[in-house]
Amino acid sequence: MNEVQAKARPGLIRWAMVGLALAGVAAVLYVIGAASFKPKQASDLSAYGTGALEKLVVTRPPTPMPDVAFTDANGKSLTLKDFRGQVVVLNLWATWCAPCKEEMPTLARLQAAYAAQPVSVVPLSVDRDEDLNLAVDQIASTPPLKLYRDPGYSMAFGLNPRAQGFPTTIIIDRQGRERARLSGAADWSSPEAKALIERLLRDG
Repeated sequence: MNEVQAKARPGLIRWAMVGLALAGVAAVLYVIGAASFKPKQASDLSAYGTGALEKLVVTRPPTPMPDVAFTDANGKSLTLKDFRGQVVVLNLWATWCAPCKEEMPTLARLQAAYAAQPVSVVPLSVDRDEDLNLAVDQIASTPPLKLYRDPGYSMAFGLNPRAQGFPTTIIIDRQGRERARLSGAADWSSPEAKALIERLLRDG
């Protein structure tokens, strides 16, 4: 090794060490960046299927809701995309369904409890046009619920799997995905129901 090489070698070693350090920093930044863009894992909701919600069935994996049109009380066409960003409790019901009418006040209390938060209870009536007055009267007796209509059963048949009867309640997260469903009546003002809603609100 000549004199020039001997003098250059320490400098090369220093640059090599700097390069390794920079590579390490870059690797750490990559890991942090990748983690920040990683899709959020859906939380497991199975723990909420107890008490008043013992018939709750968790949807795995979370399933996008069908892009099905329905109407509000004024006949305006809507889809569930109009509720994106909210936790939605979609309740399929009919005035000829006794369990539907029995649980309706509990849905009203749930909506009232979350009036100031991004939570919408959507009672979707499948009543025929000739029974519209009955549906209007039912909703009028349970404020603050609003009337929504789907007399053609488009939502019930569009679900995967389709609804097997009434009432059927679908729990939808703020990303528009079905997270759980419950067939039959339940107390939607119960602590279990509120704990489920709180979980989905925290998940964002």
